[in-house]
Amino acid sequence: MRNLKSEKGSATAEYAIATMAAVGFAGLLVVIMRSEEVRKLLFDLVAKALTIGG
Repeated sequence: MRNLKSEKGSATAEYAIATMAAVGFAGLLVVIMRSEEVRKLLFDLVAKALTIGG
């Protein structure tokens, strides 16, 4: 007789962990994007790109 553990539901748990990691990363990005320095840097970068192109 083999004594094997069932892996039923393991894929669901892995998806849940990956989803939670993605949510945490998105939250970190929101905090970073609220920074005035980062906002100004990105705005200047886009403005420069549009100026060079036009």
